[in-house]
Order: sequence, then structure tokens, then C-alpha cells
Amino acid sequence: MREKTVIVQIQNAIAKITLNRPASFNSFNNELVNDLLEALKEVKSNDEVRVAILTGNGKAFSAGGDLFYLEQLNNPIEARNFIAKAGELATFIMNIEKPIIAMVNGVAAGAGFNIALACDIIYCSKAAKFTQSFVKVGLVPDCGGLFLLPRVVGLHKAKELMFTADIIDAERAFKMDIVNCVLEENELEEATYKFAQRLADSAPVALGSMKKILNKTYELSLESITEIESNIQTVCMQTIDHKEGVAAFKEKRKPNFKGF
Repeated sequence: MREKTVIVQIQNAIAKITLNRPASFNSFNNELVNDLLEALKEVKSNDEVRVAILTGNGKAFSAGGDLFYLEQLNNPIEARNFIAKAGELATFIMNIEKPIIAMVNGVAAGAGFNIALACDIIYCSKAAKFTQSFVKVGLVPDCGGLFLLPRVVGLHKAKELMFTADIIDAERAFKMDIVNCVLEENELEEATYKFAQRLADSAPVALGSMKKILNKTYELSLESITEIESNIQTVCMQTIDHKEGVAAFKEKRKPNFKGF
């Protein structure tokens, strides 16, 4: 029986998804892509899970595509199928109506960088490094990078990072709004879980709706957004969680949200 390339641990409504190919710096091959998709589907379907943390085992978050595996993809159809399947990871992360936090513990390169960008929040250690490494091996960014990075850093900075494959450290990533928080290595997991618990204790329907709308912000007009807001808000106002939130506010206590 092969060792799982992705490990899922669930506790207190939080799923920790760990990429588990440390010997190859958690680089993506077919097994890892398939296992990660299955893990994400598990998170989506499990009603007990409200938030997920995505991280890597060992010294890296993910070094991106496994070049030794990519070398074996001599058939263009096979190669395209693999890249398309890897791209599904980004779209699945963005479309799942549960917050996904990237906990970047080391290098996030190529597709690893872009999968982190697809997440809703990025916490990283001071040891983290980020690079759009594709051009160094004659490739273009994948896993949604050409869509995601310009929306985070702007078009010209995205071009600079992708054209040069420069490596940026955690502090520069923070200044460029790529990451939300930079922490000491020994503080990263505790701080990430503390933040994840805040989200897990929040109202799931409201959070999921926010994520869905925010991810369409650059595609829709103000009029379209306000129309969607009207529809979603009407739904949220009928939920038990809304009534619980109002009651908790009046009673000056912490709300106990149920997810409906």
C-alpha cells in the first residue's frame, strides 16, 4: 500500500490538509494532484468541517510541478490532461464555500505559489520563499497563476515576477499583499490555527457567501454585485445563524453558530 501523498486531519471543525511528499519538496505529480483533489472534496462534503488549512510536510509548502514526472509526459494529450487536472485544484479551492488558509512553511514555487494564491488567506513563516519559477524551465505559469497573481500585485508586478522568476522573501511578499501574516517558524502553526478557529466559530453561510461573491468581484459590475448582495442577504436573513447573532448581540455574549 503506497504512502498517502496528502494527509487530512480534522479537529474542532478545522481540517488540516498536508501535502506529503517531503523528499521532493511536495512537488506535484499525478498522485499528489489526485490525492489533493480527493482531500478537498472530502472537506467540501464534510458538514463538520468549516475551515481548512493547507500546508506542506517538511521544509517546503510545495516546489510546484515535479520535473522528473513532467519529463515522462511525452504524449501531448497526457501532458494537457495533467496540467488541466492540476488547474482544477485552484478552481476547486476558490469555488468551495469554506475558507481555505494556506500555511506556507517554506518554499512556495511555481504551481505551489499559485495554489497558495488560490487560498483565501495566506499565513507564512519568515523562512518562506515565493517564486514564479516557470520561465527557468521554459514554461508558462499554470494552476491559475496568470489569473490570480495580477489580481493580487497588479499587472506590471505580476509580469516582473513571472518574467524574471525572482525569489521573494516573506517580508517582501507581505509588502506586496501576497501574504496576510508573517510569523516566526515556531509560531506559525499556533497562529494559523488560532485564526482558523475564529473563522470556524463564525457563521458558515455568511462566510461562504462572502467568499463566492468576493471571488467574482473583478468580473462583475457594481450593479451585478448589488443585485447578488440583495439576493444573498435575503437568504442570510432567514437563517437561524442570523437570529442567533442578533440574540447574542442583544445579550452581550458570544454567538453559537450552527451553519443554517
